[in-house]
Amino acid sequence: MRPFLLWTLSAFCLVGASCSKPVKKEIPPIPISAVRVEAQTIPADFEYIGVGESSHIVQLRARVEGYLESINYKEGSMVKQGDLMFVLDRRPFIADVDSTTGALDRQKAILWNAEQTKNRMVPLYQQNAVSQKDLDNALASELAAKANVQTAEADLYKAQLNLGFASIASPVTALSSQAKYREGALISPGSENLLTTLYVVDPIWVNFSISERDILKMKRDVHQKKITWPKGMNFQIEAILADGSIVPGVGYIDFTNPALQQSTGTMLIRAILPNPNLLIYPGQFVRVIVKGAIRSNAILVPQTAVMQGQNGIFVYVVQEGKAVLRPVTPGDWYQNYWIIDEGLTSGDVVVVEGVNKIQNQTPVTIQQLVPNTPQQRKQ
Repeated sequence: MRPFLLWTLSAFCLVGASCSKPVKKEIPPIPISAVRVEAQTIPADFEYIGVGESSHIVQLRARVEGYLESINYKEGSMVKQGDLMFVLDRRPFIADVDSTTGALDRQKAILWNAEQTKNRMVPLYQQNAVSQKDLDNALASELAAKANVQTAEADLYKAQLNLGFASIASPVTALSSQAKYREGALISPGSENLLTTLYVVDPIWVNFSISERDILKMKRDVHQKKITWPKGMNFQIEAILADGSIVPGVGYIDFTNPALQQSTGTMLIRAILPNPNLLIYPGQFVRVIVKGAIRSNAILVPQTAVMQGQNGIFVYVVQEGKAVLRPVTPGDWYQNYWIIDEGLTSGDVVVVEGVNKIQNQTPVTIQQLVPNTPQQRKQ
């Protein structure tokens, strides 16, 4: 009986061991947030880096020679059109005006005398009291006196102009630069004798460049009817400062260089924007948003949903309660969203929050189905 007892005890131990083996538990679904993808019509905005430039640069120079008497503006300040900026010594020009005024009065007196002489000659000639030669001399004297009056008037006008040129005012409303001369300096007219420079900054130009690659892509998208240009190619320009604030007002493109720059392979574009608050200065860098085009049937997903793996870019799509890895081809950005060119269709549910907790075929439960709407920029 002893062998039978041993066999019974062994069998009991085996059964007991098999009963005490742990059972594998199922992983509970991971809570996630998702969006339902739908094709949308969205603005096709294009972003570039631009630099401010004065829309009108004026170099002030003297038009007459004289000693600089005073500087009547604060260097670096905003000056208005008509504001007095420089004054030359006006005394020589005032004296010239007085001298030419006297010369004009003298010529007018000579003209008056010539007219009186002619008026006396005419009836005398009709009475045969004077000869034809005497009348002709009187008429010639009157004409010569009229010519001398005109010459004297022109000399006076020139002297008055020179007197006016001795006071140099701003021809535009602009930012002023430093004065190149100080009081007491002899100022002469000429291209080398620059007094100061004025920079018109309202409106202001913003220059930016578009690469040849971007130009070709735009043409391809338009040909494939992915993008529609605004009517009349009337794009609107928005400028964003380094701190993210948007410059008030809308600009427009007023010049496009017809040729690519060979050194950079880019095309220069110039936009003009209102700048009443002087938020953009010449030489300042800004982000330029070109607005007005429309992108049809765009598939958007938040940037947080797009992942980079060893085999490329992908998203997780919820199918039958599981997160399924889906390779995608992203295109351009639109605000905080990716535009997906290939890999997604309308109706797909894409994981946007919790992607770092899941893998392919991980069970998931949708806690929140968030709206698939891009966030607007803060003004």
